[in-house]
Amino acid sequence: MEKWPSRVAAARRSGRIPETKELQGSWCRDGYEIKLVDIPAWRLAVLAPVPVPSRLTRPHAVIRAMQNERQPLGLTKPVQGRALRLVQALITAAEAEGHTCSAGHTGFAPPSHRRRRAHPHFTITAQGQTVGFLLLQEQDRAEHVATEKELAEAKKHSWVRIPRFDYTPSERLRFILSGGQPHRASEWADAPGRALEEQLAEIAQEVTLRGEAAERRRQDEAEAARQKRIRWEAAMEQARIRYAEAYRVRHLEAQEAAWRHATRLTEYVSAVRTRVEASWAAATVERLDPLNTPLRPRLLNARSKKGAGQDRFCRVRRGRPGAGRLPGRQSRTHAPFRGGA
Repeated sequence: MEKWPSRVAAARRSGRIPETKELQGSWCRDGYEIKLVDIPAWRLAVLAPVPVPSRLTRPHAVIRAMQNERQPLGLTKPVQGRALRLVQALITAAEAEGHTCSAGHTGFAPPSHRRRRAHPHFTITAQGQTVGFLLLQEQDRAEHVATEKELAEAKKHSWVRIPRFDYTPSERLRFILSGGQPHRASEWADAPGRALEEQLAEIAQEVTLRGEAAERRRQDEAEAARQKRIRWEAAMEQARIRYAEAYRVRHLEAQEAAWRHATRLTEYVSAVRTRVEASWAAATVERLDPLNTPLRPRLLNARSKKGAGQDRFCRVRRGRPGAGRLPGRQSRTHAPFRGGA
């Protein structure tokens, strides 16, 4: 299974793959996946070469900002002129496509271990997508020959390290692009038989492709947001319908409970009213029933207050003479009371 990548590479070199197809291979969870896919149209497009001026007669504002630096782009003197002309040609081609350019940190060169995260020398913005450019000078590496002084220092001090290689600036240049979605590549450099002047068309196309990809991504995000909004509105409408239905059901249940409560209260009030009326009627009948009254009327046994007083007075006089006199007053003689039966 480990031989599959080499077999794919051999198939690519064989020349038997159709011109409009390409072979892709990658490891996946189930093993190694090989696909024959269509080559994107932008890779089949014939690119017009980007002309590079022989000298800077009317430099761009970005180029002028670079020229004002003491060491433009951190490059050595022999390659500064060529580097500025390459940048001028690339900016001219980008502005012809409707892109905009601006200067960045133009007076330094980042160290080799930070070149891919350093601030760009200049930027090109295509359809809202900013692509940063670093133009670096390649280094030639050669075996280092230790000097007698270095050998003596290393022998004297254990922390002294003699470098293995010597690096010297070359005339080769390298473009490093950052920002956006890569298509062709993110780096272009002088190569044997293919100088950067011949690759400027690909770099300019890369900027355009990254701008188009950013625009498609924005459109996809806008469409996704629109679809999400539509789904949200549909969900809210369904929620409103369900809420209204649930509210009507709750209201109906509340009405039914209130009706049952009112019915029970009505029955209770009717029963109370019936019992009170029955009690009143019974009391009234009992009061009107003659059998519930004594047979002899009270008038047969009752005496008037006057007669009762006279009879008591007579009894007192008969029992004790003089007992009926009032103190301090003359006694009066009363005729005996003779009541008739």
